Amino acid sequence: MLIFDAHLDLAWNALEWNRDLLQPVAAIREFEQQFSGAVPGDATTSVPALRDGNIGLVIATLLPRFKRPESPRTFYQSREAAFAAMQGQLAWYRSMVELGHFAELTDLPALEQHVATLQDSGLNNDTPIGFILSMEGSWAIPDPSYVERWYNMGLRILGPCHYGPDDYGHGTGSEGGLKEKGPELLREMDRVGMLLDVTHLSDDCFWQSLDIYTGPVLASHHNCRSLVPGDRQLADEQIKKLLERDAVIGLAFDSWMIRPGWIKGKTNPATVCLADAVNHIDHICQLAGNTKHCGIGSDLDGGFGREQSPCDLETIADLQKIGQLLSERNYSDADITGIMHGNWIDFFRRAWS
Repeated sequence: MLIFDAHLDLAWNALEWNRDLLQPVAAIREFEQQFSGAVPGDATTSVPALRDGNIGLVIATLLPRFKRPESPRTFYQSREAAFAAMQGQLAWYRSMVELGHFAELTDLPALEQHVATLQDSGLNNDTPIGFILSMEGSWAIPDPSYVERWYNMGLRILGPCHYGPDDYGHGTGSEGGLKEKGPELLREMDRVGMLLDVTHLSDDCFWQSLDIYTGPVLASHHNCRSLVPGDRQLADEQIKKLLERDAVIGLAFDSWMIRPGWIKGKTNPATVCLADAVNHIDHICQLAGNTKHCGIGSDLDGGFGREQSPCDLETIADLQKIGQLLSERNYSDADITGIMHGNWIDFFRRAWS
């Protein structure tokens, strides 16, 4: 079945981790085995693995962040440097387009054409993987006027915050609402048609942002707080608000977000499986009374590897198992199709109409 994955940090992996994503996952792992502690675990994601999993559509990020052991070093020390670095990540995506591996989707006609191609011929070796460009965190936006500049460069989605606070608001692991320029940033997004990704917003920022921003909203990679406590997860009240806004919520596959009590580097990976992840889909569907608001946003290349993924997932191609798990829980074929790709496609049809 076709899969739409709503969150992959592909360029970040290529540049920050020096991974050749045109290689099979096994080749990336073999190369990295000689560098103890220098990489974020055993890789699960590459272009061949996306093809193996029939993952023909993705939301691909620009990620202005480092992964360093000391928290202050994870942030760019200047927004100008972050802006410049994201030009490099953008250039990587454009090079993949030139080589025929990716196709950039920036509007409804491009999306419809790509979906039609996938339906006609499938994701064969000659078919590019369609991607919609997002930015996770706003460090590369020196001031709100850059929103239009980024839009003109192809950016279609912005998550204003990531981990910790920034100049516009507060993200995961920090407390507080929007800062002085936060409302202006959101209004500028509204004006140019930049979609809002609420992933990683602090609770206060979440509610304040939805009061200000009037356009389409998504949660690209979020799970349920009622199943796994923590401010990285969505509380039921937040999920209900997103349902009111006709949003789609992407299921993330980082093990500590899937089952409570997971401790990074300590918990046995075998204690979390894909069936545990599907529990989060079940919960959202129960709140909604339908399956229209669930999708996949795996984040499987987001700074961790196989050791922090469900134990029955070897590579990202194993996302195909989600369909069978849903079938075993008596989800209909139409519902499964929606969760695997259709709900995200319909979201962008609405957003870009």
